Amino acid sequence: MALFEFVLALLLGGVGLALLAPRLGVPWPTLLALAGAGLAFIPGTPEAALDPDLALALFVAPVLLDAAYDASLRDLRENWAPVGGLVLGAVVLTVLAVAAVARSLEPSLPWAAAVALGAIVAPPDAAAAAAMLRQVHLPHRVLVILEGESLLNDASALLLYRLAVGAAAGGVAAWTIPAQAVAAGAGVALGIVLARGYMAAIGHVQDEVASVVLGFLGTFGVWLLADALGLSPVLTMVAYAATLARFAPERTGARQRRAIYAVWDVAVFVLNVLAFILVGLQLRGILARLGGDIGRYAGFALAVLAVTIAVRVVWVIGYYAGSRWKQRQPGAHTRWPMPPPSAQNAVVISWCGMRGIVTLAAALALPNGFPQRDLIVFAAFGVVLGTLVLQGLTLRPLLSHLALPSDQRVEAEVSLARAETAQAALNALAASADGNRDAEARHLLVREYRARLEACAPPGDQAGDPTGARALRRIALASERARLAALRREQRIGDDAFHRIEEELDWAEADADRSV
Repeated sequence: MALFEFVLALLLGGVGLALLAPRLGVPWPTLLALAGAGLAFIPGTPEAALDPDLALALFVAPVLLDAAYDASLRDLRENWAPVGGLVLGAVVLTVLAVAAVARSLEPSLPWAAAVALGAIVAPPDAAAAAAMLRQVHLPHRVLVILEGESLLNDASALLLYRLAVGAAAGGVAAWTIPAQAVAAGAGVALGIVLARGYMAAIGHVQDEVASVVLGFLGTFGVWLLADALGLSPVLTMVAYAATLARFAPERTGARQRRAIYAVWDVAVFVLNVLAFILVGLQLRGILARLGGDIGRYAGFALAVLAVTIAVRVVWVIGYYAGSRWKQRQPGAHTRWPMPPPSAQNAVVISWCGMRGIVTLAAALALPNGFPQRDLIVFAAFGVVLGTLVLQGLTLRPLLSHLALPSDQRVEAEVSLARAETAQAALNALAASADGNRDAEARHLLVREYRARLEACAPPGDQAGDPTGARALRRIALASERARLAALRREQRIGDDAFHRIEEELDWAEADADRSV
């Protein structure tokens, strides 16, 4: 009971920090990291333990689904080269560099454990990056690269992590790497199949509470099934979420969607708080066992932090220099769907390497008895804390100094979607005309949609609709949704614009449901 009360108090503290963060101009993951570090020095705090098999499923699965659901596949395809370089090249280079430095500082650390440490600290975190980026205004291309990287590099890093942990536990045969590649492809296929099956199974569920519960059960069920089959749970979850994002908007109601989105936002936040709490409580026990080795552990963690940051900076700046050199070659005809890379963009991307819940979950998932587990957990938290504090607190001043040019691509697509959906609603209202039936209600709606078409404005408050407008408004909203989905299928708008207009239509439908 005392532990339960302690966790409740810490959750309350996490909420307080989240409310305080905007006032201080500090991202809330930074404050959580500092609070987690502070727990390790509070006398009397208990040392919590978590089942290693539970850590990744509990913390990573919901966060991955949340990030993958919002990812724009069109924009990722347009930026596949820089995203792919970060997902593969930067991750592999970070793993190798961290492993080499770790071995040089701690010769007793097995190579498999050193590689596991590199894989733990390699992937920047989607939730941490999103929390940072919401407070600043970045060009859309930079956002796409950072969000795509933070989503997909979990797969490459955790694949290396699983191989290294398996090797440290008892050796890995040479065929394991190609077998893991096959398992990764099978995991993607499984995620697509499960997403389609899930949508078919819940297609007739209209209750919001049931939809939320089934969403959580589906998420954890997909992860556990992929893990039990020996596939890649990360890639399975990414494929599952991306497939849901393509089909769910057309098969779920506005009320369900609003409830699901709200609960998932809360769940991701609570999981972040719990992850920092658990690591802080584990650090308490580690510090108690260190004795006079605290200096050695701190120096080791600082070295790993420095290498992690330096490798990313070197990789991104090197990629930018190579891209610009290639563009200057005779006969080069590089076509950029988005603005071409710039030195300012490269600097920002190189400095947006915050680590968060994925790194914490991977460290917590190390089995008890793993070689030098205390040292690895300590170093992993040091990297999370260091990147969130150092990079998180300096990102806004850096952006102010660089003065990045504005990028209105999403706003232009939102305006296009508003105009197209309003025209679709007008067409539907014209097609539904039936003599003088509901003529007044139809006239009012036609005037509203024509005004929206002229101004490309979002739906307004329609609480005063006459009764006859209710059915007509639903006809118009259905046409708007169909047109919005078509715009995304035609790749005339990306997922950012799609979700923004989808939210506007959801609220318009809520207003229509409340009208009398």
